[in-house]
Amino acid sequence: MKVSVVGATGYAGAELLRILYNHPEAQVVHVTSESSAGKKISDMYPHMAGLCDLELETLDNIEEIGKDSDFIFIGLPAGHAMDIAKKLEKLPVRIIDLGADFRFDDVKTYEKWYKVDHTYADAPRVYGLAELTRDEVKGAKIIGNAGCYTTASILGMTPLVGAKLVETDSIVIDAKSGVSGAGRGAKLPNHFPELFDNFKAYGVANHRHTPEIEQALSKEAGEDILLNFTPHLVPMARGILATGYAKLKKGVTAEMVDAAFHDRYDKEYFIRLRGRGAYPETKFVRGSNFVDIGWHVDERTGRVIVLSAIDNLVKGAAGQAVQNFNIAAGFDEKLGLDTMPIYP
Repeated sequence: MKVSVVGATGYAGAELLRILYNHPEAQVVHVTSESSAGKKISDMYPHMAGLCDLELETLDNIEEIGKDSDFIFIGLPAGHAMDIAKKLEKLPVRIIDLGADFRFDDVKTYEKWYKVDHTYADAPRVYGLAELTRDEVKGAKIIGNAGCYTTASILGMTPLVGAKLVETDSIVIDAKSGVSGAGRGAKLPNHFPELFDNFKAYGVANHRHTPEIEQALSKEAGEDILLNFTPHLVPMARGILATGYAKLKKGVTAEMVDAAFHDRYDKEYFIRLRGRGAYPETKFVRGSNFVDIGWHVDERTGRVIVLSAIDNLVKGAAGQAVQNFNIAAGFDEKLGLDTMPIYP
């Protein structure tokens, strides 16, 4: 398959190129960057030297890129992918957007939370969280790749709401991320003296990933869910640890919680159930497409606590995009992704 990466110089774009380099059925034919056009991608990322030395192009010839590609991965901020997809709608090329433009069923929700007018509301899109929407992804023209915080949060809570074991008005998700999730651009809050030896929350009660989590869990529960989501920034490059809390319904036992996770995920290769009482860590999934999940049942408070660890740049972005690509193209879902995590 001939694939292209639009927005290749961001962290997610670079990670995507790393994964695609080792993919036996993918050939990267075009890479773009508006700010670095004319340079080689390996000039921007020297670790690619001799392995991927493609010249960065602009979006001025996006139609030609579309004609020359079977799939286009888009790694741009919100508001850009919709315009690109609209320009390519008459071509057979398929799109996987690592941003948020195609994640929502209702574009009004997108516009409310992202403060951007949606210019392609009738796009033939599906949500791309492989373990939940595999069948929809198979034939999709446009795939809205799930977000990083959302992947860890949704996968952690899905078995509980799907099996109707928790009070859906009691869900709280507290998540921590490495700074690569904020992108490669220079920003004062991510400056080394600001970040090092520090730990801070942000986006309290208004983070953009909140409605994405609510949308997915509402579908699983068969009812509208509102929840609290609080993200935090920690002084590390990669990784997300999401901790979800919910009140168990009366009569629900720890064994019923165990069964819900195993019933839902035992056949999912990329979800590793660490079990009741386990403590997943971001380092255990670093550089991989795995999701490690552990859970605890607090009999004293009647709550269940779920811990989900992912690499935000892989399962939370590029790896998930390649997993969706594999499904959409009819390949083995593990192709190019079946690698052991990097440790330490």
